Amino acid sequence: MERALMIVMAAGAVLGGADRVFGNRLGLGEQFERGFLLLGPMALSMAGMICLAPVLADVLGRVVVPLYRLMGVDPAMFGSLLAIDMGGYQLARELAENPAVGSYAGLIVSAIFGCTLVFTIPVGMGMIGPDCRPRFARGIMLGLAAMPVGLIAGGLLCGLSLPACLHQNLPVFALALLLLLGLWKIPDRMVRGFCLLADGIKALVTAGLVLAAVELLTGWNPVPGMAPIGEAMSVAASIGVVLLGSLPAAELLRRALERPFTLLGRRLGLDPGSLTGMLVSLASPMPALSMYGELDRRGQVAAAAFLVSGASLLAAHMGFVVSTEPAMLSPLIAAKLAGALSAAALALWAERSQ
Repeated sequence: MERALMIVMAAGAVLGGADRVFGNRLGLGEQFERGFLLLGPMALSMAGMICLAPVLADVLGRVVVPLYRLMGVDPAMFGSLLAIDMGGYQLARELAENPAVGSYAGLIVSAIFGCTLVFTIPVGMGMIGPDCRPRFARGIMLGLAAMPVGLIAGGLLCGLSLPACLHQNLPVFALALLLLLGLWKIPDRMVRGFCLLADGIKALVTAGLVLAAVELLTGWNPVPGMAPIGEAMSVAASIGVVLLGSLPAAELLRRALERPFTLLGRRLGLDPGSLTGMLVSLASPMPALSMYGELDRRGQVAAAAFLVSGASLLAAHMGFVVSTEPAMLSPLIAAKLAGALSAAALALWAERSQ
């Protein structure tokens, strides 16, 4: 499957590049360019954390490792609290006692729970209007409730047994339960807390980038143990290459599914924009969030639930996995799609009377 997907993305790069040469007549050249232009923002958001990952693993390991060992959980699962492309993978691999669990935590759980925790919730709450936030919060809660479906599917495909998968995810499930309660009982305070968390991560990432740049430019290592900035940039560059093909391919997929999605939306009682928002969120959650206020009430809840697991599958997350551990591509796709579809189904059932 991985080989077939790589061929599809390569074909997307060829079509996108050819369309760019001939004036973007099909709209694929624009997606080709967008994939390359995302390289800068992507490197800015992840390079600093990648550089700091070994240092953070050393510092946090003194507290995290004994605590997680006490629970019988691999410390790699702590890395899953960060997004896959914001240092979660590197931190999980640094802390891992079992390499298989390290890959699972850093690529599967980080792409679902970590992404939701440090990106989807703070960015979504910041982008959408105050009137829509209660429905966004309800959708996120339903998405978190359905999240175990995706985590278990991904874990089984990674070679973990069902009991092992459930046990390793105990800290994730516990934190997800706290998030559910917080979004239910004190949503306004949770919004402020997530915004502070996002600001803190941004400051940490920037500090790592600055320190790594100082080391490269002067030869002086202000924080011993950091990964070289060249390694971090090579990861970002590899993802950028994948995006050259995955974004044109995702655009073709969106066009092919637009009419079936419209018909499906009518059968499910959703406006076409809601299903379109879910589809485009597989490439990037930003368009879905920008159009969030235009969706009907039921669609807003379903779209937010879908984002928890589905966000960025066809772009950043797929690109990251291809550039690091291509063999994990099938578990990633299965986990994110299983979680996203289960969340959307749960949301539609919960909102059936709306």
